[in-house]
Amino acid sequence: MLGNLITTPFGRRSMSLGQLKIQAQAQDIEAGKTADKWQVYRWLCEGKEIIGVGDRSLAVLNALLSFLPDNELSADNGLVVFPSNVQLSMRAHGMANATLRRHLAALLECGLITRKDSPNGKRYSRKGRRGEITDAFGFSLAPLLARAEELQQAAESVRAASRALKLVRERITLQRRDIAKLIEVAVAEDVCGDWGTLWTRFRAIVEAIPRRAALEALEPILSDLAALHDEVAMLLEKHVNAENPSANESQNDPQQQITESSIKFDLEPGLRNSQGPKSALAKTKAEDATKAYPLGLVMKACPEIADYAANGISIWRDLMTTAAQVRGYLGISPSAYEEALDVFGQENTAVVIACILQRSQRINSAGGYLRALTEKARAGEFSIGAMLMAALKANGVHPQLVTT
Repeated sequence: MLGNLITTPFGRRSMSLGQLKIQAQAQDIEAGKTADKWQVYRWLCEGKEIIGVGDRSLAVLNALLSFLPDNELSADNGLVVFPSNVQLSMRAHGMANATLRRHLAALLECGLITRKDSPNGKRYSRKGRRGEITDAFGFSLAPLLARAEELQQAAESVRAASRALKLVRERITLQRRDIAKLIEVAVAEDVCGDWGTLWTRFRAIVEAIPRRAALEALEPILSDLAALHDEVAMLLEKHVNAENPSANESQNDPQQQITESSIKFDLEPGLRNSQGPKSALAKTKAEDATKAYPLGLVMKACPEIADYAANGISIWRDLMTTAAQVRGYLGISPSAYEEALDVFGQENTAVVIACILQRSQRINSAGGYLRALTEKARAGEFSIGAMLMAALKANGVHPQLVTT
């Protein structure tokens, strides 16, 4: 029975059953119960979405808590604060009076504070002969103490959801990385399989990922990526199991498997049979980069260009499109780019631009450097293979040049 513990608002402010319930809850505090006011406030900040309170309202609550002398919320220490609106506004970083009243009303609506209005609506305290406060009129912080466990649970719930969301995002990132690189190595090694369709499925899943998504939206995406990852891994596992290791060791094919520790590849096909400047130029133009250099090799030598690809680089066309865009970022003029296309061809020009981007910090003028390489290619004095080999060595990969 509440009896005389019920307090009603002053003036025209109405009373609601919700406010009555909050008052009853605040009065039903166990004897001796205490809580650190700033810890309770931190819990509330973490669980604000569950409680339904906004940032500005929390700033006002912070100001109210600052008027409580002790750090401990306790019925024995008094839970009513009585600052004027001017004082409260000062501690709320100069909040306007109308805004202050609006957020005080929001705190009341959320059941985080209650009013204890005086007969004339003013906020003040009454002291005894010894100077102790015998009665106070203003805002009661008792609901914070009464709901301390609820606020702690709300904060823990938000933290658990945040951890789960972070874990799902990490797994999605790992799945994306693994699938992209597994398909890349499958294409580079000519593994049998419909890799184009798998890549299209992969990109469709990735493009469906929203920038800001709840856990419920990301879990199906993670499930789809995991299923696709298993499918790609099974295809590669079947290919590896079907290979004959002894036969592979006896092969002298120059296009061997690319690994981090040893790369055996004919890196200078354009110069091997050249017979002077004219024949070298003709060979450079005729050379097909898509056959001479696997895309995986180029990406190992020049990984930075992948950062400029909106949808990743999985085929040669992606590399050529990205290189055309990077050309502008590097400050290469259209005329220098067109001249390089005439001499190198589109595929080889993309490789050269990728190598220039990889060394952009050491090159003062990318456009001038590309023109110089183009002139060397005209004279038969330049090899894209040698440029790739240098880039590989710079990245810590040690290729072995085939001379047979």
